Amino acid sequence: MALLEYENLSIALPGMARPVLDGIDLTVSAGEVVALVGESGSGKSVTARSALGLFPAGAGIEGQVRVDGTELVGADAAKLRAIRTGTASMIFQDPRAGINPVRRIGDFLTESLRVSNGWSKSRATGRAAELLGSVGLPDPERHLRQYPHELSGGMLQRVMIAGALTAEPRLLLCDEPTTALDVSTQAEIMAILGRLQRERDLGMLLITHDIELAAAACDRIYVMYAGRIVETAPTGRLFATPRHPYTAGLLGSSPPLRAPDGPPARLIPIPGSPMGLLDSAPGCAFAARCRFARPGVCDQSPPPLERHGGALVACHLADESLTSADKSLTREGS
Repeated sequence: MALLEYENLSIALPGMARPVLDGIDLTVSAGEVVALVGESGSGKSVTARSALGLFPAGAGIEGQVRVDGTELVGADAAKLRAIRTGTASMIFQDPRAGINPVRRIGDFLTESLRVSNGWSKSRATGRAAELLGSVGLPDPERHLRQYPHELSGGMLQRVMIAGALTAEPRLLLCDEPTTALDVSTQAEIMAILGRLQRERDLGMLLITHDIELAAAACDRIYVMYAGRIVETAPTGRLFATPRHPYTAGLLGSSPPLRAPDGPPARLIPIPGSPMGLLDSAPGCAFAARCRFARPGVCDQSPPPLERHGGALVACHLADESLTSADKSLTREGS
């Protein structure tokens, strides 16, 4: 049984032209690292928050979300509390928005241990210091006495990771954990997450817009566009043979993590802009930006997510549009 499972999940907001999420199917097993990749506004964060039962207010929800076998859609407060305090934790993308600026770091880290676990102040403080040490912060006792404004962005993100680990989760949800950080700090944070995931055998869902970062850290990748999964495959296969034009576009427009042996390849941007919630299309949502789109085919009905080779792809032309013969969608010279 999957540790995290989305089954045909759709979330719609009043007054919007299309759903925020439209029939999402996604799984994460224990010990597995899975990425959800896409541009801003594609629905990645809503997907991650749904794994804690944090659905948008006033939303119409269909489908299922299960964490360790517990259904979260329609779950009561007791079930949600049990999941959030003992099974799943989330690292949010902006640590300064996730930590109360007028409370000390120690208060942030010990509150859940004292309230949810009933620990004494001294025991909770000792555990908080251990967690700060495990995420690479020197002198944990001093940091417990500090306020958020006294720490850098990278240090605060380490505090957020430590906070997520207080519940001893089996599932870790990482919502753009490196977005606001410089490149060297990003690498440090990802190294910490990777080490903790291996040591604790965590299931991990990594939300990111950086497909190269996902490739370096994850076993499988789901690619999302306009609230739908358009392609999913094991990381190596997806990079070697992307079958959806949007996947290939992300690869072609992202700089590689490692410098190439020869001259650097020219990046090829994806034309146009992502579809907003006030926009809709009767066919494929990516058709207006796709160089392969065929009138009368791609603009008539949304393509189903179907198996093509070793991947699941939602594209009417998956068997012909992105075979290995077409190199123009990826970086020139690659």
